[in-house]
Amino acid sequence: MPTDEQGRSPFRAAVESKDLGRATEALAPDVQFRSPVVFSPYSGREAVGLLLRAVGDVMGQDLAYRWQVQEGDREVLCFTSRIGEREVEGVDLLRYSPDGLVSELVVMVRPHSAVVALRDAMAAKLEELTGAGA
Repeated sequence: MPTDEQGRSPFRAAVESKDLGRATEALAPDVQFRSPVVFSPYSGREAVGLLLRAVGDVMGQDLAYRWQVQEGDREVLCFTSRIGEREVEGVDLLRYSPDGLVSELVVMVRPHSAVVALRDAMAAKLEELTGAGA
């Protein structure tokens, strides 16, 4: 997986710079996204890009990656954020394709009250962005 001079993947660097267009470009065309609140995965760059945009609106201002672990084609990014007054801790579990794009993204969040707040905020944001919700 390619990294910058600070050891960050293109996905992490894009998210940290709040450039969600660039974060979407770091996704494989057939990327799979597994949400902490929806059982079925989201598939494809367009669908996952829309989710990244919603996440950016919901908690992107306060989202900060605290540490990372990289091994082979996998990366774990630990983050903190806020949803309203609720503190959030979570991890992004990423798997990379041979061409260095994110092929799988799994998000886990704690505590349970943050998961509920995230679910509610994301449903409202997706309704706003698409007119249909998730």
